[in-house]
Amino acid sequence: MHIQDAQRETRSVYIGGFYGQLVISIIWLVSAALGTWVSAKTSILTAVIGGFFIFPIIQLLLKLSRRPVRVSKENSFHYLGMQVAFVLPFSMLLLIPVGLYRLNLFFPALMILVGAHYLPFATLYGMRTFLFLAGMLMAEGIVVAHYFSQTFSLGAWLAGVTLFVFAWIGRSIALSESRSQSALTAERTT
Repeated sequence: MHIQDAQRETRSVYIGGFYGQLVISIIWLVSAALGTWVSAKTSILTAVIGGFFIFPIIQLLLKLSRRPVRVSKENSFHYLGMQVAFVLPFSMLLLIPVGLYRLNLFFPALMILVGAHYLPFATLYGMRTFLFLAGMLMAEGIVVAHYFSQTFSLGAWLAGVTLFVFAWIGRSIALSESRSQSALTAERTT
């Protein structure tokens, strides 16, 4: 399978990352709300524990939408998504000393880690929008850390909204491409 075909299949199966971004945005927004109105500890636990359930929830949503839940074995990127996914939990260990140093830097630091984690998705999906998402999350994390670190939850709110918006952008791109492919296929058969 050629790289462009593998990327197209990944975009199609995962709808341009829609369910992933949607699930992650909800986790961030719930964490932000808990950090704003409950406690920092509850907020952090929600973000960390919720992160372990992202992939199973994505799989469930794909099944419920009657879509394939994974790319084909022939796809040259079959294992790349899993490898990219494991980068984040291991790098999150860096958040322990950050949180001990200054708790309000937890979410800005996580934004930078998550942003960096999204860079390879541009290759995995063949979508430059992931470069913009990565850049935005990292830039927002840096700005919050430097200028707004007096508030604990601001970074979580910003990341949640950013991820939510990009979920719909990715969905739009993938569905538009799918409709174009369907129209082209229909045109060829007539």
